[in-house]
Amino acid sequence: MVPQRKIDQVADLSRKLETAKAVVFTDYTGLDVARISELRRKVKEAGGELEVTKNTLLQRAAETAKIAIESPTLTQPTAVLWANKDEIAPLKALAEFIKANNLPRIKAGLFQKSFMKADRVKQLASLPAKEVLYGQMTSLLQAPINRFARVLNRNTLDLISVLRSKGVN
Repeated sequence: MVPQRKIDQVADLSRKLETAKAVVFTDYTGLDVARISELRRKVKEAGGELEVTKNTLLQRAAETAKIAIESPTLTQPTAVLWANKDEIAPLKALAEFIKANNLPRIKAGLFQKSFMKADRVKQLASLPAKEVLYGQMTSLLQAPINRFARVLNRNTLDLISVLRSKGVN
């Protein structure tokens, strides 16, 4: 008989897998409790959650949620990063922590319920913040309009310059 506690854990993990915008699976081997706590704090500040889970419970939760996770992913000790609000900010916090500590090791991830290998997760983590991307997109959209306005303005300035050179005020 399976204990109710484990059934509840699987249900909770399944719900998180279904609702999270991004999920990252990491191997936290080599991190002591203090550094895991520091990583949890940094991820939480970025709007995410870091949770150490049992691989078997996580596999059952993925099956329940009908989300495919490649089997080599769920080997070794696993800590899961859940990004619920912003997809990128918690990943950036994880990437910064890894850069400073060389741990944990990213195994794989899910982005909008699609499985990604570790290298794709690292690419996502290297993206600029959402606000920066919005700013870049806005300036790209404004650039043609600004150029067109300058061209129109230049013609007017040229006409005024010609008229002044002919002595017309």
